[in-house]
Amino acid sequence: MAFGTAGFEQGDGGRYIPISEHGLIGDLRTAALVGTNGTIDWYCCPRFDAPSVFGSILDADRGGSFELAAETPARTRQFYFPDTNVLITRFFAADGVAEIQDFMPVVDDSREAARHRLIRRVVCVRGTLPFRARIAPRFGYGAEAHTTHLEGGTAVFRSPSLTLALTATTPLETDGQDVWSHFKLLEGESNVFALDQIGDDAPPRSCPRAEAQEQADATVRFWRHWLAGSRYHGRWREMVNRSALVLKLLTYAPTGAIVAAPTTSLPEQIGGERNWDYRYVWVRDAAFCVYAMLRLGFTTEAEAFMGFISERGILRGTGETGPLQIMYGIDGRIELPEYELTHLEGYLGSGPVRVGNAATGQLQLDIYGALIDSIYLYDKWGQPISSDRWDEVGAVVDWLCEHWDQPDEGVWETRAGRRNFVYSRLMCWVALERAMRMANRRGLPADLPRWRESRDAIYRQIMRRGWSAERRAFVQGLDDHVLDASLLMMPMAKFISPTDPKWLSTLDALGTDLVSDSLVYRYDPTASPDGLHGPEGTFSICSFWYVESLARAGRLEEARLAFEKMLTYANHLGLFAEEIGPTGEQLGNFPQAFTHLSLISAAFNLDRALG
Repeated sequence: MAFGTAGFEQGDGGRYIPISEHGLIGDLRTAALVGTNGTIDWYCCPRFDAPSVFGSILDADRGGSFELAAETPARTRQFYFPDTNVLITRFFAADGVAEIQDFMPVVDDSREAARHRLIRRVVCVRGTLPFRARIAPRFGYGAEAHTTHLEGGTAVFRSPSLTLALTATTPLETDGQDVWSHFKLLEGESNVFALDQIGDDAPPRSCPRAEAQEQADATVRFWRHWLAGSRYHGRWREMVNRSALVLKLLTYAPTGAIVAAPTTSLPEQIGGERNWDYRYVWVRDAAFCVYAMLRLGFTTEAEAFMGFISERGILRGTGETGPLQIMYGIDGRIELPEYELTHLEGYLGSGPVRVGNAATGQLQLDIYGALIDSIYLYDKWGQPISSDRWDEVGAVVDWLCEHWDQPDEGVWETRAGRRNFVYSRLMCWVALERAMRMANRRGLPADLPRWRESRDAIYRQIMRRGWSAERRAFVQGLDDHVLDASLLMMPMAKFISPTDPKWLSTLDALGTDLVSDSLVYRYDPTASPDGLHGPEGTFSICSFWYVESLARAGRLEEARLAFEKMLTYANHLGLFAEEIGPTGEQLGNFPQAFTHLSLISAAFNLDRALG
C-alpha cells in the first residue's frame, strides 16, 4: 500500500489538531510529536517518562509548544524521508514551497547523547516564503516557572529541573519567557533551529547550516543501515518497515527497555476518562515486540530487552502479586505512582491527564506466558539463554504451577475486580508449554512431571469451563457467556488448531459480535463491566489478530481484505494509535507499539499463507 499524504489547511482543527495529524521523531531515549501544521506539541526531555517540555497536545494554552510555520496561507503535506525517521513537513503557498526537516540525531557518544539534540531545518525549495517561529517551553508538564536569557543567536531556557538551549541561524527575540523569530527564505536558502539539553558536561553549542546538513545525512544513514537488517520482503514491505521503525523509536537504548507508547493521556474516548500513561515497559507489550523484531531478523533489539530483564532482576522479583509485575519504568524501577495533573485540561478537554500508572499493582497472569514465550523464541532464534537465566525461568514456572488457578485483573487491565479470565489461563498454559520445550530441546533441568501436570490441568479447565455450549464459542471468563477478542490468540499460541471446529465456531461468533467491518472491539463493556465509564473505540491489535486468525483458518480472501481495510485507518505516515473511533479517527496514545507489532505479525503470516 502506498501511504500517500494527508493535507491540513492551516487554521483548521481549532486549538487541537487530530491525533493522527502527527509524525514521530526520536533519538532512542526520548521522542517528539510533530503536527502537520509544523508544531511540536509533545516532547519530554531527557527521556520518555520525563515531564513534558512541549505538551500543548494535552493543553493548548498551558502545555507549551514549538511552532514553526509559513506566515502566509499554505497547505501542508508530511512524509518521512524514505526508510528513515527523519520527518519532512512541506508548505505549499502562492509564492513558494518550503519544508521543515525534523530529526533527532542518534549518537553513541554519551556526552553528545545527553544533549538530546532536536534539529528543525527549514529549506525553501521554490520561490519565496515567509516563516514564523515561536518557542514556548513549559517545564514540568507546564507547572514549573522558567527564565529565558538571550545572547546572540542562543536562547537559554532555565527551570529548576532542566535547562535547554536554543540556537538559531536567524535572529531571535524574547519577552523573558518565550522566544520568536520572523524570517523570509528565498529559493535555496535555509535556516536551522537546534534545541539541546545543556549542563556542566554539555554547554550551549551552535548548529550552523553545514553541521545541520551533516547531522541530517548521518541520521538518514543510521536509520537506513538499521532497516537494511530486516528480512521481510513481502507484499506490505512499506507498512512493515514503517512499523519496525516505530518499534525501534520506542526503544530506550541505555537499558534495552521498550515503551508501550511515547505519550500519556491521549483519550480512548473524547471527553472520557480512559486516559492512561503508556511511557513505561509493559512486560506483555515488550515481549510481543521481541517476537516481532525476531520475525524481522532484528536480534540485537531482542538481546537488548533480554539484557533489561536480566540486569534489572525482573525474573527474580518478590512482589505481593508474584515474581513479575505487569510494568516497569524504563530504568527497571517498580514504583510508578499514578496521579493527576489537574492544571491541564487534556486533549480536546478530555481529562484527567494522568502521570504514572496504578495498574502496576494488578495481578495479570497472562504476562508470564508472554515473557516466557519471548525467552523461548530468543533462545531458538537468537542466542541460547544462560544457565542463570534458566534457573530464574524455572523458579518462575514453579511459582506459576502453584498460582495459575486464581482470578486476576486480566489482559485489558480492568478496574472492576479480579475474575477468572480464560486468556490469563491460556497464557499460563503458554508459559508452561514453552518452558517444557526449552527444557526438552536443550536437556535443561526441570521438574517436567509437575510442569506437565499443571499444563494439562489448564488445558482441561479451558476446554471444560472456558467453552460455552450455548454460545458455541470460547468465552471471556470461566463458566461465562461473554466474548472477548483476546481469545484470537488461541490458535496463534498453538493452544488449538486454527481449523478445529470449536475454534472455527468461536471465530464466527467473534465476527458476529465484536467485528465491525474489519475493526474489532475488545469486549462489550455493557455485558462485561470494566469499572470505567463510557464506551471505547475498536482495538487495533485485535483487528490485526483477527486478520491473522482468518489467515490461519484458511479464509485467505477475507483475511487479505480485512488487512487492506485496516491499512486504510493508518495515518498519512503509516502510524497507528491504540484504537479507532466510530468515524475512523485515531484514539488513545500514539503511536502504539501493540498495534504496530501486531501489524508486522499479521503481514508476515498472511504473506506466508498467500504463498
